[in-house]
Amino acid sequence: MSIRLEMRKMTKQYGDFLANEDISFTLNAGEVHAIVGENGAGKTTLMRMLYGMEPPTSGQIYLDGEPVSFDGPNDAISHGIGMVHQHFMLFSDFTAAENVVIGHEPKKAGFFRRKDAIDTVNKLAGQYQIQVRPNVKVADASVGEQQRIEILKVLYQGANIIILDEPTAVLTPIEVKGLLKNIKNLAEQGKSVILITHKLREVMEVADRVTVLRNGKVTGSVNKEETTADELAKLMVGRELQTISDRIQLNGNSLLEVNELTIKEKQEKPLLDRISLSVRRGEIVGIAGVSGNGQSELLQAISGLRKVNGGKVLIDGKDVTNQSVADIRLAGLSHIPEDRYLWGAAKQATVEETGLMGYQNKPDYNNKSILLKKQFRSLLSSWIKKFEIKTTSINEQAGNLSGGNLQKLIVSRELGQETPLLLAAEPTRGVDIGAMEYIHEALLQKRNNGDGILLISSELTEILTLSDRILVIYEGKIVGELTREEATEEKISILMAGGSKQ
Repeated sequence: MSIRLEMRKMTKQYGDFLANEDISFTLNAGEVHAIVGENGAGKTTLMRMLYGMEPPTSGQIYLDGEPVSFDGPNDAISHGIGMVHQHFMLFSDFTAAENVVIGHEPKKAGFFRRKDAIDTVNKLAGQYQIQVRPNVKVADASVGEQQRIEILKVLYQGANIIILDEPTAVLTPIEVKGLLKNIKNLAEQGKSVILITHKLREVMEVADRVTVLRNGKVTGSVNKEETTADELAKLMVGRELQTISDRIQLNGNSLLEVNELTIKEKQEKPLLDRISLSVRRGEIVGIAGVSGNGQSELLQAISGLRKVNGGKVLIDGKDVTNQSVADIRLAGLSHIPEDRYLWGAAKQATVEETGLMGYQNKPDYNNKSILLKKQFRSLLSSWIKKFEIKTTSINEQAGNLSGGNLQKLIVSRELGQETPLLLAAEPTRGVDIGAMEYIHEALLQKRNNGDGILLISSELTEILTLSDRILVIYEGKIVGELTREEATEEKISILMAGGSKQ
């Protein structure tokens, strides 16, 4: 294989902070090269330099042996480098074909040639075996199809090097399999793919080579055939990962009861359609589903963030339906929210203030309305140490923390409440493997201590790893229930796509 891209001794420094230090990286023609690393390892900064979004402090990029530098993304695109971002950059009111050709539209006498655009998209889709409907509006396309539109767009722009940033983060398991097949097809036809991800199983399935970053430096670059997922994980975190504890068999009484819960807006289809479920003490109940099928509304209804039109929510036998967030928390609920910025923190608050939320009235930290900060700071320090939360000080603004570090702060805060019931929504979103290990162990310990957890996660492996029972939600309804023993990715994937339980 010939070397198509080389990044030599790339360094990026922001003040005293070294985001990347002397990183060297090569990419061959027709190769899938995965770049993996924990949150904050330097993956994004490296790709921003490659895509012309950031100038390097030092170092040199070579394309086909020739030194190059880029003034911006358009310059990188003109050199055959395309990037599919984690958050897609499509126009929702335009069709797939219109989005693919935008900026380079086929025209005749100054008029847009729609038929030529459709023909071009059909030809590209056939050549690279990427299934897209040219006439579908992006707003009506699935997340997986939107991603395929993005890939066709960079191919239309002439990309020989394609950067995929966390491409499976929002896909169903079935869509993930399709994407990995698309990536292999691209490489077989001579395209070079850089895969930015933290999902090592997918790396082992599709990559030819893997480069691991930790704290802005390369800790290893290996051929996929010569390594294992466990070895890559060790390179990422700098130590062996621990196996989580065995689950104790418990048969606790019912802790959470959701009966016929319904949320409707005007005359539209219900967001929640008479959902019923339960969580017992000593049980983790996982809810699997494609994002947007009612998970958010269910969490908000249980926690008091949203009013319901019908049905009931009971915690330990107490009816808390449509009560305030404060009253529901007093009834025994803690909540790791799915959106850490919207529901979990105030960006302008300090790390200390963010950690204190929910503790300010507890007797251990409040004496006659005077906050006992010394006692709380001791607790906060234990969280920072245990979860390796990277912060300059407890007086740093929460909004200045990386997403992963803010997530770890919120998780530690909610676990520290020691309530009998926990709503855990996307508990490991954006965190590194080491923190994921801590969080999974903490959730399992909470379960083994006799508490109940309702777990909602877009990571199917997380659902399968932790859950005692798994419910699948589709278009606002629970469409299936599987025990831990009978649950498989295939069975869950079929239910997630609206199919029936076999």
